[in-house]
Amino acid sequence: MPSYLAGRVSEILPGTRKIVELNRRSIGIYNIDGRFYAIRNLCPHQGAPLCEGITSAYVTSPRPGEFVYEREGEVVRCPWHFWEFDIKSGCMIVDPATRTKTYDVTVERYDVSVEDGNVIVHMA
Repeated sequence: MPSYLAGRVSEILPGTRKIVELNRRSIGIYNIDGRFYAIRNLCPHQGAPLCEGITSAYVTSPRPGEFVYEREGEVVRCPWHFWEFDIKSGCMIVDPATRTKTYDVTVERYDVSVEDGNVIVHMA
């Protein structure tokens, strides 16, 4: 499988993301509380650059006028039409059957690897 240098682990601090272009695919790599997740930078709705959207929390409401912010930094909102996706699973928040591609991520010492058949990202 091909391997692509994407950068240093220190470039993706907790609560941030880095978008990399690999083999004609744009992928967003997120650091959520020290764990790395990778999703395709493509909204399945109309092809927007999903990872360029706002990263936020999952908002629930136990009763009118009251909002609870959960899972801070785990939801990305499409910049075009505001569809929201769970970064960890790639599933759309309101319709989990709609999803964007996710990639397995492993961290070994200072390297982050994102794997999916033909795509491997090594961060040195």
